[in-house]
Amino acid sequence: MRGKSDTIHLALLRGINVGGRNVIRMADLRECFEAEGFQDVVTYIQSGNVIFRSQASAPGTLTARIEGMLAAAFDYSAKVALRSRRQMRAVVEEAPEGFGSRPDVYRYDVLFVMAPLTAAAAMEHVRTRPGVDEAWAGEGVLYFSRLIEKASRSHLSRLASMPVYQSMTIRNWNTTTRLLQLMDER
Repeated sequence: MRGKSDTIHLALLRGINVGGRNVIRMADLRECFEAEGFQDVVTYIQSGNVIFRSQASAPGTLTARIEGMLAAAFDYSAKVALRSRRQMRAVVEEAPEGFGSRPDVYRYDVLFVMAPLTAAAAMEHVRTRPGVDEAWAGEGVLYFSRLIEKASRSHLSRLASMPVYQSMTIRNWNTTTRLLQLMDER
């Protein structure tokens, strides 16, 4: 039953179903959220995207609750980037001009930053290779694009080897926009 203060959220799980580590079936993930009392739970693809409805609460409190729930249920050190529907709309609408518009030429990724890290602080660690990749800071995210034909020369892989990367999770642009669409459909 929906209450007046219900909010649609997106939990982006970091580090599951990658290279055979932290394997979690989406049906099990959905059941875990439902058992915790979250409603209208839906998962999207295997990378750990969970849309759900819950009573409004402080984002830090809700994030800690979800991370604790996941750690207990699946025995892994859970890290979650939590976004409301309003925040996801801003991620999509406030993307740099033209971002995502040439998928035949560029790969587009959104790096969701987890508190207490900020996008501005994360951006200090980002290096780009001229003529290959570009990066921009947004509200709680970094936008990253790289030429497909030169993707192997991109500096994104360097970021993935830095400690700051442990406070981020990446979704490609198509997944990001699809998640917002699924949130809007709820």
